[in-house]
Amino acid sequence: MANTAVIGCTGMVGSFILNHLLANPSVARVDTISRRTPQAASSAQEKLTTFVSDDTSRWAGQLSSLTPPPSIFFSSFGTTRASAGSFDNQYKVEHGLNVELARAAREAGTKVYVLISSSGASKDSSFAYPRMKGEIEEDVKALGFERTVILRPGLISGQRGESRPLEAAARFVAGFAGKLHSGLKDSWAQDADVIGKAAVNAGLKALEGDVPAGSEKVWVLHGSDIIKYGRD
Repeated sequence: MANTAVIGCTGMVGSFILNHLLANPSVARVDTISRRTPQAASSAQEKLTTFVSDDTSRWAGQLSSLTPPPSIFFSSFGTTRASAGSFDNQYKVEHGLNVELARAAREAGTKVYVLISSSGASKDSSFAYPRMKGEIEEDVKALGFERTVILRPGLISGQRGESRPLEAAARFVAGFAGKLHSGLKDSWAQDADVIGKAAVNAGLKALEGDVPAGSEKVWVLHGSDIIKYGRD
């Protein structure tokens, strides 16, 4: 049985990670750390403990205090340039908190780290956003978890709680294509529910050591892998 912790649990993918963890019989406990109270399904809420604080400087300490420590730590935490006010602030929040919380989890004894990243993430990218995502990946890998699982979805389809007009238009196209045939969108867009389920299934497999050959330390899942572990 796995003890788990989640940041980003109120977001588009994170809310599905949370509910899939609560529904999974292999998960004994779920701890969430967030600014807002997560909207969790009513089933299996006895597994759930929430810590809610706007003061993100308290998050690492809260994670470090969990007893027993989480065996798997999930992060789908992110923000936007608009919310942060500038890309520099976005970087400080998204990169800073992800790496700080990952370090706290590693020091607490967490074995498996699961990160929701982005297609095209690369520390060498000439574009700011994928470069930030790539730097988060590299800094987390350097912490030396027993296993690090990174999901790189394409466009995340579903309903966001915030307004992103260009993304909304792309999600509409993805939804229409998916209704015609799943193969028309699977290569470039994945449903948030599918990504969340893939993250949970991959994290549990990594804890058991059931990972593909060559992925013993770092397992990266792209679009087709996300579909495989989240829907098929």
